Amino acid sequence: MSAARSSGRREFLAASLACAGTAARLLPAVVGPAIVSARALGRENVAAASERLTLGVIGIGPRCTYVLGEMLKFPDVQCVAIADVQASRRDAGKKLVDGHYGNSDCTLYGDFRELLARKDIDCVLIATGDRWHGKASIMAAEAGKDIYCEKPCGLTMAICQQIADTMKKTKRIFQAGTQRRSVPNFIKAVELARAGKLGKLTQLHASVYWPELKNDWLPAEPTPSRDECDWNMWLGIAPWRPYNKSYVAGKWRGQFDFESGAKLLDWAAHTVDLCQWANSADNTTPVEYEAGEDKITCRYANGVSLVLDFLKTPFGDRSPHYNTKLGTCPVTFKGEEGWLSTGDEGGIDFSSESLAATVPEAFKRVRGTDAAAHARNFFDCVKSRSQPVCNGDVMRRSHVASNAAAFSWILGRKLTFDPATESFTTPTGPDAEANGLRSRPERDPFA
Repeated sequence: MSAARSSGRREFLAASLACAGTAARLLPAVVGPAIVSARALGRENVAAASERLTLGVIGIGPRCTYVLGEMLKFPDVQCVAIADVQASRRDAGKKLVDGHYGNSDCTLYGDFRELLARKDIDCVLIATGDRWHGKASIMAAEAGKDIYCEKPCGLTMAICQQIADTMKKTKRIFQAGTQRRSVPNFIKAVELARAGKLGKLTQLHASVYWPELKNDWLPAEPTPSRDECDWNMWLGIAPWRPYNKSYVAGKWRGQFDFESGAKLLDWAAHTVDLCQWANSADNTTPVEYEAGEDKITCRYANGVSLVLDFLKTPFGDRSPHYNTKLGTCPVTFKGEEGWLSTGDEGGIDFSSESLAATVPEAFKRVRGTDAAAHARNFFDCVKSRSQPVCNGDVMRRSHVASNAAAFSWILGRKLTFDPATESFTTPTGPDAEANGLRSRPERDPFA
């Protein structure tokens, strides 16, 4: 919340209370004593109105329903509006929000631009599909909102760059939904790697889905009414194709037109991000990328290698070397004196008992990917105007690196990358073919 907006709210509430009290003293026979609800004063486990952040939601599906559910628990956050192109999802979102607050105040929109036009909304949760994440974030920042955006944060490398640039220009707070930076076992694993407990780092392993390139169209079906599902708005900047209800139900995943980085960023947005963090590389990326049969090997300028391991088959099954103990999104950090691995389900595994003995038992039993701490970090930063753990610059570098790895797989050859210019090069000049993948044509009127 801006200082001006916060101050205005406090002054308005104080003035309202003062006027009510004055009226009660001057006109006791006409006006009764001022009554201010416990909710407005911050009781009933709800922050005072002057201290609350107002939240709008853009795109509400299964992931958003979970994250929003965590945000609703914060007494200083109030969700006031939901925008979604599908009426069924809008209605389900309103039921969730109004049910939580015990009222019917949540306003619904079919077009999120109407939500962004509201001056009384401080921040937004963006949880559309990949095709809208970046553009909606940029538009929200330009409308004066702070943003919590689910990953992958941009459909292309260029959009991820634009997000970071826009946040600096507009001075908005941005948090990528790569929540594992706020989960204790991942935090501890990175802390150990950066503190030299593994010796000098030599290799980082980031698990990813098997990359996939699909552009087959599902059979055309009658396009529903705009109120039921605004298909044109759903597509956004993506190329037009005929409507099929399976797309809006989730089968857009795996389609190149709708997904970032040939499906690779679904996990890489998390796991590469953690490896970047462990390598103290939030301000850079690897400089070389080379795809193999079941992995992509990258190299940083400091000599550390980053290996993206394909831990899911093209059919979604677990590959034989999938670590079932660690669960989803596992990462491994290797050094000259040992290694550790961690994931969503298995706490932390260590190369030696002596290394394990340096870590409290609590970190070895952590499970799950609770988004509450990550959301709390965002809202605290909205109030303090400090940078959250997955700000625009952090997101930019990890997403750029993940996309560069995907391009190596798409082109089937080794790529050389300059982190300073964020462009691909060859011994004789720019790599036009690889650089051409950094952006895609965007469909009007959303370009």
